[in-house]
Amino acid sequence: MKRSMVLGAVLMALASPAVQAHGDQHHAPAARTAAATRTIQIEMTDQMRFTPSQVSVKRGDSVRFVVINRGAVMHEMVIGTMADLKQHAEHMKRHPNMKHAAANMAHVAPGRTGEIVWQFSTAGELYFGCLVAGHFDAGMIGKLVVE
Repeated sequence: MKRSMVLGAVLMALASPAVQAHGDQHHAPAARTAAATRTIQIEMTDQMRFTPSQVSVKRGDSVRFVVINRGAVMHEMVIGTMADLKQHAEHMKRHPNMKHAAANMAHVAPGRTGEIVWQFSTAGELYFGCLVAGHFDAGMIGKLVVE
């Protein structure tokens, strides 16, 4: 019960006004993909890096991130503020096998591809990170600049 409450608090923090998912989260992935105005490919590797590690978008853009795991271990891409990602990374260290899912994240098995469709409604800086235990601390972080 306590674990569910903590997870709920983390996910609510990730849904802050700084980052907002595109529209109604109950629609099908195909509808979300069709709404994207731009596609950006992000690769993840076992060297604990994202390529590219910095992405610029315009406020109002709806972006489809195609997230490719080029490594041999599980990786994920989670979009949020640096404070939110750090907090979530610490939580994942304490609960490394915890299952979690939200519109701002894609868990991608080795050799597989995932996607996130996100609308950027506020200008500023956001980040993306891999919150698999230890990956964020190893430098698996990228930056999103919303112009």
